[in-house]
Amino acid sequence: MSEMNGKVNAKVNAKVNEKVNAKPVDVAVGILMRANGDVLLGQRPEGKPYAGYWEFPGGKVEAGEDIFAALQREFMEELGVRVEDGEPWCCVEHVYEHAHVRLYFYICRRWTGEPQSLEGQAFAWQGESRGAYGVSPLLPATIPLLEWLDRVRYSQP
Repeated sequence: MSEMNGKVNAKVNAKVNEKVNAKPVDVAVGILMRANGDVLLGQRPEGKPYAGYWEFPGGKVEAGEDIFAALQREFMEELGVRVEDGEPWCCVEHVYEHAHVRLYFYICRRWTGEPQSLEGQAFAWQGESRGAYGVSPLLPATIPLLEWLDRVRYSQP
């Protein structure tokens, strides 16, 4: 039995190592932030990896596409929102079982339109209090950033 477990673990480790060594997929991620500090989270739809998990909206950067232009395109396609500007905030790499991603986060305080569910996803404004998010589960790459984000959200006048 332990020999079989060893083979299974070796296969899993090989797949993870393959993802770690693969070139990361660039992803533009937007944090819509209201004047009061509330931020928008979206729920990953069925049929996608981590379906049902909550994350900041965004999507893959196409070949030759500027990262901020990708963010604007994704927000229009997914939420029907025109992002007018965005402040580059941070860049994080994360290795999931299905992909190695490089996430470029932008804080967006100016946009036109109200978010709509154009791809069948749920979304929710969050920010009732520091460190409190009323949705779960959160996507693993999102969790470590929330405390840092709270510093930005609550340092505004």
